[in-house]
Amino acid sequence: MIFNQLEYDLRCEWGQQGIFQLAPISDVVVIVDVLSFSTCVEIATNNGAIIFPYPIKDESAVDYAKSVQAELASHRQSLSTSGYSLSPASLTQIPTGTRLVLPSPNGSTLTLLTGTTPTLAGCLRNCEVVAQFAQRYGSKIAVIPAGEKWQEDSSLRLAFEDLIGAGAILSYLHGSLSPEAEIAVAAFHTFQKDLLAYLQKCSSGKELIARGFESDVELAAAFNVSNCVPLFTQNAYFKHVV
Repeated sequence: MIFNQLEYDLRCEWGQQGIFQLAPISDVVVIVDVLSFSTCVEIATNNGAIIFPYPIKDESAVDYAKSVQAELASHRQSLSTSGYSLSPASLTQIPTGTRLVLPSPNGSTLTLLTGTTPTLAGCLRNCEVVAQFAQRYGSKIAVIPAGEKWQEDSSLRLAFEDLIGAGAILSYLHGSLSPEAEIAVAAFHTFQKDLLAYLQKCSSGKELIARGFESDVELAAAFNVSNCVPLFTQNAYFKHVV
């Protein structure tokens, strides 16, 4: 009871524990993984693709892709990597109707933990329409910034970009804010005027730029450019337009 923010309409908590605490008592969950799962899902579904989340890229992912008659995204290793991956830039031209399994240790993993609670993928690109669509389910809304995982021990790393993305979505919602949700909104308002510059300077952005993926950061920083709401249903994200 102490950690579930039950007394507030709009809740915000990080990662898997955030899902465990908030999903069962919320009308809808919004997964926020700005760099890059949620951004990938928005871009792909906006093109009419169907995205199947999967937690890890191993042999089981190959079998799963076959079972759902889908392609399997590759690792985002370098600019020379061909095919679809967790690079948003790799998905900008994905054809309508493409079925793609997208492994992700953060956004995909969290999506698959929400159980029967309606689940949306939110990012900076679609924050306003995601908020509008979420309110259709009810007043109790959980916004979950995914964060990243430290390579050394897989522990949660709180990620600047996901806090900002969560705050962007929460800023368009109506209802009482938990302190956790309120600080996310405050952070978003602080950095809203220059989202791209701050995403380029934060740790996750610097990591991607160092690997040659600056265009992914640019795509992720685009603000309210989409009317696509990715809704998780039947084990996949599908496009809904507000």
